[in-house]
Amino acid sequence: MAQPTTSLLCTDLSFDWPDGRPVLDGFHLAVGPGRTGLIGLNGAGKSTLLRLLAGELTPTSGTVKVAGELGYLPQGLTLDTGLRVDEALGVRAAREALHAVEGGSTDQRHFDAIGDDWDVEERARALLDRLGLRRLGLDRTTGELSGGEAVLLRLAALLLRRPDVLLLDEPTNNLDRAARERLYETVAGWGGVMVIVSHDRELLQHVDQIAELRDGQVTWYGGNFADYERTVAAQQETAERLLRHAEADVQRQKRDLVDARTRLERSASYGKKRSVTRNDPHIVAGKLKRQGQETAGRLQGMHTERLEEARRKLTAAEEAVRDDAEIRIDLPRTAVPAGRTVLTLERVRLPHGITAELDLRGPERIALVGRNGSGKTTLLRTIAGELAPLSGIITAPVSLRHLPQRLDLLDDKLTVAGNVKLFAPNAGDNAIRARLARFLFRGGRADQPAGTLSGGERFRATLAALLLADPPPQLLLLDEPTNNLDLASVRQLTQALAAYQGALIVASHDLPFLRGLGITRWLELDGELRTVDPM
Repeated sequence: MAQPTTSLLCTDLSFDWPDGRPVLDGFHLAVGPGRTGLIGLNGAGKSTLLRLLAGELTPTSGTVKVAGELGYLPQGLTLDTGLRVDEALGVRAAREALHAVEGGSTDQRHFDAIGDDWDVEERARALLDRLGLRRLGLDRTTGELSGGEAVLLRLAALLLRRPDVLLLDEPTNNLDRAARERLYETVAGWGGVMVIVSHDRELLQHVDQIAELRDGQVTWYGGNFADYERTVAAQQETAERLLRHAEADVQRQKRDLVDARTRLERSASYGKKRSVTRNDPHIVAGKLKRQGQETAGRLQGMHTERLEEARRKLTAAEEAVRDDAEIRIDLPRTAVPAGRTVLTLERVRLPHGITAELDLRGPERIALVGRNGSGKTTLLRTIAGELAPLSGIITAPVSLRHLPQRLDLLDDKLTVAGNVKLFAPNAGDNAIRARLARFLFRGGRADQPAGTLSGGERFRATLAALLLADPPPQLLLLDEPTNNLDLASVRQLTQALAAYQGALIVASHDLPFLRGLGITRWLELDGELRTVDPM
């Protein structure tokens, strides 16, 4: 039975995709009041679980129970560009009824539409103001909104409903710095039940507890993400120490078993020679032989049991150590000599009055920041040659590659190895597989079709295709690369970029990620491109 404080309850929950791939099996979850950060590796089932809780997916078996009204903010949110803002907020009917009553109407339908929500218009405007959307009039359409503003507008619609339970799936994706700060404030001030799937470390600092979904089960950690990291680090230190002890014990038991066998063989040989020397009768010799064999069997069985027990402990110790594998690669062909011109922008003019001047030399690492809708994606696509500037000159005398937000560079019908082959047609199959192994695509994983990859796997495969391309890129353009990546994948991306020796331009709102890249110059795009102080 659910306790009175349980707001979300999953009982013996199982879910399989239509192609038969299992996601959850016999899963149990109970969530009470407070803010819960749900984390886990890409492909662990976090977003699927939220969709099950929200009723967007039907479980294969088991039950989901929600106490009270539920609000759900999904990933990849899109709004109909023809919608009015008050429609997107779900308050248009109540507003129209309110205006009709204020104009003198006594129609009962208008009173029914308003209900008890007589201050709906004031609440809507105040909420838009709090989320930084003051410029949006309730009568305007949503066609002018950036992706980040669309997320905030959808969040405002949920908050206006005053739900008892709120589910947020990667809510900071595509939000600029100011919008993230407003979201953090909203989360920090939330008094109900909230479950947040996120890789955003700063957002996860505002939760009351961490729930880690791993191998189909949830492990709970009290406190925010920093508390979680400290707890896991201590656990892993203990687990690694126990693993070393278990490995040493297995080796010791192996040596003891070999020594015991050697001693028994010597004893048996000595006993046989002694029996022959004494000319023992066959019946006596046979009895002595059987006794020796029984003793040998007992001793060998004892040492074998000890060895098996040591191996069981080793297996348990190995399972306790996290296998969040690390990318370790060497990319010397991407190196750019200091002082070499990599990119120049001369009097470049883009749509919406954006201008840009830039001189990039050597292996510089540039962070490109700016509010939503400032033109960062447009600038990167223009540098990559995907869009033409309105005027000006762009010169890139080195090979460059562009990693877009959409991750649509891979052919879903080809394998991971096949996709890399497209970018490096002259590389042999063995060379491609050896390189992919460094990106954690080992053995049969290199033969997995790209269309079946999880979000994190797809990102790794795309990154591998770009970095292993022929010719190797000496200028890499990344557009919001940490969107939808789990924390382990963000760490793997940082590791891969640490091995990259070329020039780098990264557009991102993820400040902890940017700070970990060794950024040499911070550029802000706000009508024009200008240098700003490190953030």
